[in-house]
Amino acid sequence: MGHSSPQSRSEGTRSVLQRRLEAIIRENRFTIAVIFPFVGAITLVGSAEGLLPEPLAYNPLLILFGTMVMRSPLIVGVLPRIGWWALGCLSVLTAYTYAIEVVGVRTDWPYGAFEYTIQLGPMLLGEVPLALPLFFIPLVLNAYLLTLLILGERAANPLLRIPSAIAAVVAIDLVLDPAAVAVGFWAFDPAGVYYGVPVSNYVGWVISGTVAVALVDLAFDRSALLERVRDCEFVLDDLVSFVLLWGTINLLYANWVAAGVAGLFCLGLFRTDRYDREMVRQSLPSVASGTRGRDS
Repeated sequence: MGHSSPQSRSEGTRSVLQRRLEAIIRENRFTIAVIFPFVGAITLVGSAEGLLPEPLAYNPLLILFGTMVMRSPLIVGVLPRIGWWALGCLSVLTAYTYAIEVVGVRTDWPYGAFEYTIQLGPMLLGEVPLALPLFFIPLVLNAYLLTLLILGERAANPLLRIPSAIAAVVAIDLVLDPAAVAVGFWAFDPAGVYYGVPVSNYVGWVISGTVAVALVDLAFDRSALLERVRDCEFVLDDLVSFVLLWGTINLLYANWVAAGVAGLFCLGLFRTDRYDREMVRQSLPSVASGTRGRDS
């Protein structure tokens, strides 16, 4: 009788776990990508406007839980392409994320003078959220993956791919920061001309976006990553939830330009040919359960 090696057993366990995680995401796509961000938007606006009682208003556990759930399609989607090399590059990016944020809080460079006005979970050194990489790195990955899909074969040219991905990262913050300022996550002093956000913040995002995109581009085999993205229909659902969450908040606070940029991301997602009426129909829990019932 043959015996499998520890390595093959480990690979088999990882494959089984991967399939199970993908099944969970597929069974709950609509809830994760649509329900969670809308509930999050209502909760954050309610917190900012003093409409929620103290245990619920800006509850850091709820914020972290909601963020992790909405990030899950992206994490599960790219997980098969994260080997030791990619893990090393992402670890460097994690260290950079903490370092530049601490520098920013202490020196006002490169983002301008700002401070966190609520606790987004445990704080590193009492200054920046411990979960900061969970907030930032997926935004970079989303921008990078969307860029690859939209550019198609042109993404082979790094002189087009890298600047386009950096521009997408900065555009994401054109949506994020005005909404985050509106609901009181952080504040700039003095307030900037773009819905309270100064131009210096976007200079900082160009710097951090350049470092982050370069590390992400270095981390992955682009062909293998693109093949995975094309085969995994839900990998960009995190970007969908981002657009719905922060786009809704921008609409509610009349941040029209920021909401318009969120709309441009919607158009970009539609261009990937994976978000249409049929996708929504298949993602609805009642439809999915009905389909399983007929097929059983």
